[in-house]
Amino acid sequence: AHAGLVEAIAANLPGAVWQRCRTHYAANLMSITPKSLWPAVKAMLHSVYDQPDAASVQAQFDRLLDYVTDKLPAVAEHLDAARADILAFTGFPKDVWSQIWSNNPTERLNREIRRRTDSVGIFPNRNAIVRLVGAVLAEQTDEWAEGRRYLGLEVLTRCRQNPTTGTEVNTVLELSA
Repeated sequence: AHAGLVEAIAANLPGAVWQRCRTHYAANLMSITPKSLWPAVKAMLHSVYDQPDAASVQAQFDRLLDYVTDKLPAVAEHLDAARADILAFTGFPKDVWSQIWSNNPTERLNREIRRRTDSVGIFPNRNAIVRLVGAVLAEQTDEWAEGRRYLGLEVLTRCRQNPTTGTEVNTVLELSA
């Protein structure tokens, strides 16, 4: 939930939905939760994501807030402030929830880039690292274009909230860190 990133996306992709990664949010939440209550709060948070539909997700989130409000007011405040960011996935079809509530593909790609750049160690110049990282990104693009797609075109079409005509800007599905 980097404020600069959120602002840049809003400025360049009007109408984009911001979804915080549930794993990263859980880590942020646990940093303000007393260690003795981590298991209970984490279990309740995960139960929010296990719900079958958007209404149930919202209801379970309300139960989580009720659970922590008296015992942990700071946690309740943190949860309430992040509600829209961590539940944005509910505005999309259920079959894509698992793809949009986490940024695992981005992290996997970053690990692959890191693995390849670490093996080189020191690059002679900026162009050398740009060529290597560019090759990794091109390989990933080819895999998604020719092989398995993370989100297929038919799924993306169903996710489009505001179909466009001509030069209008689409509502964009955004993965977050």
